[in-house]
Amino acid sequence: MKKKIAIVAGGYSSEWVVSLKSAQGLRSFIDPNRYEVYIVLITKEQWFVQPDEKTKIPMDKNDFGFTSGGRKIHFDFAYITIHGTPGEDGLLQGYFDMMGIPYSSCGVLASALTFNKYFCNRFLKSFGVKTAESVFLRKNDRWDSAAIQSKLGLPVFVKPNDSGSSFGVTKVTSADQLQTAIAAAFEEGTDALVERFLPGTEVTCGCYKIKDKTTVFPITEVVSKNEFFDFDAKYNPGSSEEITPARISDRLTEEIQTLTSEIYDCIGAKGIIRIDYIISPAGEINMLEVNTVPGMTATSFIPQQIKASGLNIRDVFTEIIENELSNKLYDGKKSGI
Repeated sequence: MKKKIAIVAGGYSSEWVVSLKSAQGLRSFIDPNRYEVYIVLITKEQWFVQPDEKTKIPMDKNDFGFTSGGRKIHFDFAYITIHGTPGEDGLLQGYFDMMGIPYSSCGVLASALTFNKYFCNRFLKSFGVKTAESVFLRKNDRWDSAAIQSKLGLPVFVKPNDSGSSFGVTKVTSADQLQTAIAAAFEEGTDALVERFLPGTEVTCGCYKIKDKTTVFPITEVVSKNEFFDFDAKYNPGSSEEITPARISDRLTEEIQTLTSEIYDCIGAKGIIRIDYIISPAGEINMLEVNTVPGMTATSFIPQQIKASGLNIRDVFTEIIENELSNKLYDGKKSGI
């Protein structure tokens, strides 16, 4: 009998639309001959499974199952592709841990840590990872634009501390733009981050680990035709150029891939993650952020990198699913289940 896989999409943030595209990508990547795949959509109002475009069946949150044709169906595995809360910040991971359902992404602690850009960067700095200097703001904080400019200079990036896909991100080139940029960031999240601009080459690198096997993907170079790699550049064809493998030296490639693997272990990651970097003109590698639920559309970075590495994309996702299913079986045997 085929294992039943839930691709969990939607969420509570502006990244909803990206999540739905990732869900469709994953549906095409996961082997239908091996698994029975459903898309489960989560909103603040309801959870429902969508077996086809016209049908919505309510989910039972008590056991993460649903009833169809008089038969109760339970899922064996959840592939989380919610970008933002509650799928990227540890909330959904905690729910699945309590339900005893294996899932694709990092656990509660790693998810919560990496979702908070400021605290993740501070944590990784303690391990020697270079990141941009920044100022952390809570919504009700008082802040002084002159003090921020004095510390960070201009230009700076202002972004929500707990959001992605470049929603609410502004590149600020003059002090009089700062207030509007911070307000835009607070529309997307409860905290804001003002970050020193780092000139250089933007690259990103994916990685996953199962049992005794580590796979670090080829690096992608990002060349935006906009002022920075904003939402338009990420999701509108022709607004950016994504080059895999990146046009960087073998030395830098090896250093970034090694660093990606080390950060994976530092945060206790699981499943596929993607880490973004800026390489300065002098060759210094600065980490931008860690993505524990990277985009999975057909044109997203991870599918590009899997293709460039010569791997079969269905084999990659089968490995991730089977690794977690076997871990669940092992844990069950240990506990006498």
